[in-house]
Amino acid sequence: MLRTDRDGQAWFITQPHHAEIAGYLAAHWGNEAFARPGHFAVAPDPERLRAETVFGIAQHDNGWWEWDATPELAEGDGLPLGLRDVIRNQQEGMNKWRLGVPRFRERHPYAALLISWHAFWLHGPRIGIGSDPAFRHPLYGKAAPARLAGAEAEAAHAFMDEITALQAALKTRLGADAACTCWLDPAQLDPHVRLLQLLDALSLSLCTAVIPPLEGPARGLGEDAFDLLDVPRRGWTDRVTLSIRPQGGRRIVCEPYPFDRDPLPVSVQARVLDAPVGDAAPFETRWHTLLPEPIRFDYCST
Repeated sequence: MLRTDRDGQAWFITQPHHAEIAGYLAAHWGNEAFARPGHFAVAPDPERLRAETVFGIAQHDNGWWEWDATPELAEGDGLPLGLRDVIRNQQEGMNKWRLGVPRFRERHPYAALLISWHAFWLHGPRIGIGSDPAFRHPLYGKAAPARLAGAEAEAAHAFMDEITALQAALKTRLGADAACTCWLDPAQLDPHVRLLQLLDALSLSLCTAVIPPLEGPARGLGEDAFDLLDVPRRGWTDRVTLSIRPQGGRRIVCEPYPFDRDPLPVSVQARVLDAPVGDAAPFETRWHTLLPEPIRFDYCST
């Protein structure tokens, strides 16, 4: 769950819905200036590759399905813990990837490979594996993440061995299909891996900005405005910085503009709960009684 607390209320967006927003953005990525997914290099069937990439981005947090269906509740208010509270336990966070990375490996091995690289670049740099700043997740900002030590580092090393082994199996499966072999070329794979990271960050910036009032700038990734670095434009060797500037009224200017519609509407579905008092109904009843509230944003070029 993505949880935002304000004025005695808790706003919740599920991890699967957050990921679906990232997939929606991926499906609309590309215009005269920006290549669409699947079109960063030559491929026999670029639209098939595009579909696999969009699917992988839309399912990048599928490992949270079970957790969001039956979330752990905070002792203080009986409402679900937020994402940050959960991933303070590193093992819990890694277990989500153990569920999510292999879930679609049979029918969608390329999507599973993209999800595995998402996990790799989130955890690897914290133990000195994979330090390329071009793949630094925007959540870490411009600085390298703090290094783990002791038992946490050992657990992370073991996890990375699992991810590497799974990646090798996925690459073998894809390489056995002549139509998919070129998908493993860094000219295709690298921009797709990076696009997943970037659209994950854009979706998170929306899903942590759904608190009222409507007027005033949306806040994302801790700032009113932020930049996304190393954004692939026509190919991996053609990367730019994307400037994200909220303008108020949930209108967000992107420069340069990467989407196929201008403006591009985005709807975030949030559930809003008051802190329980007295003989409040159990959380499950309260949660499913609520109608999700659609919060609209618009990405614009100007």
